[in-house]
Amino acid sequence: MIASSPKSFSSFRSRLAGRASGFTLLELLVVIVIIGLLAAYVGPRYFSQLGKAETKTAKAQIESFGKALDAYRLDTGHYPSTEQGLNALVTKPSDETKWSGPYLAKAIPMDPWGKPYVYRSPGQANDFDLLSLGKDGQAGGEGDNADISFR
Repeated sequence: MIASSPKSFSSFRSRLAGRASGFTLLELLVVIVIIGLLAAYVGPRYFSQLGKAETKTAKAQIESFGKALDAYRLDTGHYPSTEQGLNALVTKPSDETKWSGPYLAKAIPMDPWGKPYVYRSPGQANDFDLLSLGKDGQAGGEGDNADISFR
């Protein structure tokens, strides 16, 4: 066994402690660059999926409202008027005698972008129009701003 002097052991220990005490600036910069590249790659993909989820939610809610409107029509013989709106699916209108609702379990929510759904009866092309104006809240548009309608 080789004996080492206490002086050489303490200097080795101090050099080892100096290296293990932290990261160099270059190592930190490399890690930050890698994290930035990952965020630049994953971020846009994540947010595009978020927009698709909002659109799918609006389509599902509109389909549900459409089925409830059809059930309302079967019971009463007509769709709710524009003035009665979608609330006629949840609360009995005062002038309705054959209403057998509620036709929805919960109150009418806002669309995924926080705006009310548009309901018109009679509609422009069908018995009623039911739509969400999309993210921008304006008629027309493309992508997330496109209108989502029933039928």
